[in-house]
Amino acid sequence: MKDRIFSGSPAEDFAGFAKAVIDGPVIHVSGSLGPDADGTFPDSVEAQLENALASVSGALEQAGASLADVKTVRVYITEAGFAKGVAQVLKTHFDAVRPTNTLLVCQLPAPGAKVEIEVSASRR
Repeated sequence: MKDRIFSGSPAEDFAGFAKAVIDGPVIHVSGSLGPDADGTFPDSVEAQLENALASVSGALEQAGASLADVKTVRVYITEAGFAKGVAQVLKTHFDAVRPTNTLLVCQLPAPGAKVEIEVSASRR
């Protein structure tokens, strides 16, 4: 499917979703966790978010966009105390872009995961 991007994650087949969906100029990127390359999660929420943003960035690049094209960010954290660290990482990547942002405290389905991020972007 040309309008779908797949990362190859087993979760995509297990749950029946794509890493990203391209809808005309708009790209919706599925929620991304931030494990290291070996599949384990770093201890810090900041490191996990950096990993997750690298995954999001890769999907956007495959769709012909970048983090600079992000319009909406949704972040899910497992503890309210992570909000400050998350905000600092987001500011690093999005200060010049200023997308909309939603932050929710919730449970995540992967042991060790502290943060998940999903974005929508618009290609120029």
